[in-house]
Amino acid sequence: QVELVESGGGSVQAGGSLRLSCEITGRTIRNYVMAWFRQTPGRERQRVANLYGSSGSRHYADSVRGRFTISVDSAEKTVYLQMDSLKPEDTGVYYCAARRLSTPADAYSFWGHGTQVTVSA
Repeated sequence: QVELVESGGGSVQAGGSLRLSCEITGRTIRNYVMAWFRQTPGRERQRVANLYGSSGSRHYADSVRGRFTISVDSAEKTVYLQMDSLKPEDTGVYYCAARRLSTPADAYSFWGHGTQVTVSA
């Protein structure tokens, strides 16, 4: 079974940067759509970015476009989320998720356990 492991969370001041990592076990992302979600108390879960392993196409939520970058390493086993110009409203638990290319949009079957990102004003 696919397992996702996130790392890289932490606490930063507004304007700072963090890079999150998500390793997929036992395979590459070629046949998957990879995504980063975040969850903050009082807000609904938000998909902040995704990447299509087949084509490399990337999409971003309006709230992070221009500040966050999703990418994959040369081995196609680790997905990154580079977060720049962080704002307090970016605070939350960030989850890596994956779905097979053949599944409907938002049908993410595989999830990491999350990594906390805290941005102080």
